[in-house]
Amino acid sequence: MFDWLGFRKGLPLWWSFRLNREWKEDTGHVFEGIAQHRMHILQGWAEDYWEHMQRLRSQLLEDREDPAALAALSPGEWEEACAAVRKRGKDFSELCLVDGQMRVVCSTYPEHVGSFITAGDALHSGLEATREGAPCLFGPYADPLTEAIGPSTSEFHDAMTMMFLLPVAEQGVWAGALCGRVPNDVLGDLIQRESGHIYPDSGDNYIFMAKPGLNRQVEPGTALSRSRFEDITFTHGDNLKDGVRTEYGIVRVERHTELELVFNDPATGELHPGVRNTIASGENLFVEFPGYPDYRHVPVIGKGVTFRMPHCPDTWGMMCEGDLEEVYRIRSIRWKLKRMHLGAAAAGTVLNAVMFGLLAKGLPLALGILIVLIGNLLLGAVVVGILERKGSRPTAAHLRVLNRFIRINAEGKGDLTQRLDLGRFADDEVKAIGRWVNNMIDSLEAIMLQVKQAAEDVQISQLVQHEGARSTGSSAERVSGSIHSMVKGLRAQLQDIDVAKDVSAEMSHTLQELEEAASRQIAVAQGEVMQIGGKMKEIEAKIGESHETIRGFMETTRSVGSLLQSIENISNQTNLLSLNASIEAARAGEHGLGFAVVAGEIRKLAELTRQSALQIQSTLQLIYGQVEVSFQSMNEGSQVIAEGTERVATAAAMLGEAGANENLKQQMAVEVAALMERVAAVSVENRQISLDVEGMLRELQGDIGRVRSASIHAESITGALLKRVNQFRLTESQKR
Repeated sequence: MFDWLGFRKGLPLWWSFRLNREWKEDTGHVFEGIAQHRMHILQGWAEDYWEHMQRLRSQLLEDREDPAALAALSPGEWEEACAAVRKRGKDFSELCLVDGQMRVVCSTYPEHVGSFITAGDALHSGLEATREGAPCLFGPYADPLTEAIGPSTSEFHDAMTMMFLLPVAEQGVWAGALCGRVPNDVLGDLIQRESGHIYPDSGDNYIFMAKPGLNRQVEPGTALSRSRFEDITFTHGDNLKDGVRTEYGIVRVERHTELELVFNDPATGELHPGVRNTIASGENLFVEFPGYPDYRHVPVIGKGVTFRMPHCPDTWGMMCEGDLEEVYRIRSIRWKLKRMHLGAAAAGTVLNAVMFGLLAKGLPLALGILIVLIGNLLLGAVVVGILERKGSRPTAAHLRVLNRFIRINAEGKGDLTQRLDLGRFADDEVKAIGRWVNNMIDSLEAIMLQVKQAAEDVQISQLVQHEGARSTGSSAERVSGSIHSMVKGLRAQLQDIDVAKDVSAEMSHTLQELEEAASRQIAVAQGEVMQIGGKMKEIEAKIGESHETIRGFMETTRSVGSLLQSIENISNQTNLLSLNASIEAARAGEHGLGFAVVAGEIRKLAELTRQSALQIQSTLQLIYGQVEVSFQSMNEGSQVIAEGTERVATAAAMLGEAGANENLKQQMAVEVAALMERVAAVSVENRQISLDVEGMLRELQGDIGRVRSASIHAESITGALLKRVNQFRLTESQKR
């Protein structure tokens, strides 16, 4: 019957459960609500912080086409961009930018800048997961830098870290990631709202690994959040750092609940049933006797759920538990009154039995009736006093406390930092109401804090919007002035274009006249050039004839030279003959004197002939040289005449092309005139467009004015809202 609890421990728990068995359904609803509410808190928080990261990325990439240029951000630009995000996302302890080489190029913690994320770092696998372009919520993991940076919003702090990783891509190629560091104890604060605990003595909400996706080194059932039992902050007794003592040994952690504790049952060494069944089924609700043993081997009941955080590759589980003894500790007012009524009935029965015995001994009837009457009156007075003192009076007092507390907060100016002291109440319905009142005030305070934060954000946004509207109005006025100037310039331009159109038409007419005159002149020039070409050909022919004549003269000169050579040869022979005749005359003596004289004269004549032939030959050679020079000069003249003829032909061709170019010029003038016509038409259209723009600018100025007045009105509404919220006294941050 008492299962693993045994008779001694199980009997009182079974009796408590039996007395409050009508609370079982409500208890199930309580744990269902706690689990769903805490799960939605976690997921909503993560979605908000992803929006902070995306706004920061959009702001950094604004006006930057190349994401790699983010590495060149100045510290001032980085701090300015991060300031608004850190103001809204107070849980961030650091924002940093990692480039494609895994180097930290920007950080709100300057000591982190310049360091590299190596393959041995836990964060490396998280950054690698973003290379596909999807964000990644990575962790929890131990990072000494988180402990060095310090806490953000949680009063608890250690090295455990959650990291929001948002990829930065260039044309689909991973160029780095934007990283947001959150101390992991923030998650514990989100689910461990201490003042909102319905079962404050034992209630614990904790997160564990259900199915690892990226952190495969973390086993299912491993703790992912801080437990209320980690130290003595809330337990004031056994805790996980000092060691929780069980019948099967001591459960202990060295530094962190996260990743050090696996939710095993010490009796079996396996995952305790709540965690095991939640992982197996996706959820688990158990609120009946005898409960199940947790990692402390204490009987607990509660609700387990599994869920996914936005962009987290792991599946988490969460247990919302309470000790079976505390959950069913309640003793109803009805039960208390019933016990007192039963006691009064028993006392009356005993009293009447005693008095009946006295009457049976022979007391007078009147005396016996008087004794019975007085005894019952005294007993009734005592019973009424006891019922009032033990029942109605404390119940009324407790109800008055509840009434006063609720009334103070119901008046609209309540102190939402106050909670009912549940130690003043008995374990009955009034205490249960007090728990829910505390929970309601806690939830109301959380809502009011969110409203206040939202109102402050809206107020800041409205101030920025108001300033933007004013700046936009000023810009619109300047743009309007510029548009007016542009329109005025367009009108002047239109006039200039009209003048240019007329000038273009005149220029086209003048060019046509010039083209006609040039065509006539070119035609005359072409005729002259053709005549010059004819004359040049005639000259070339005459020079050819002269050339042939000189060539014949040179041939004749060569023939005369041959004849002179023959004459020279004859003269030489004659001279030789005259010498022989002189010799023979000398032999003849006196008889040969006359012959010798004749021979001498012949020799003189032969010599004279030879000398004359030589002179003639020399003169002919000189004539031949001069004729040869003349022949060469005539050859060169022929070449010059030929070149002149070619140039005349080229000039004629060029004159023909000039005539064609003049036609092209006329065609271009016509096209320029047509273009000017089109420009004039476009200018007219631009003038109409500018007039439309002027009208739209006037409408825009009116809209901006209305936006400005609406912004001022919204600002006043926000101020009034903040004034209403500030009527409540709120804690600046809710504590676990």
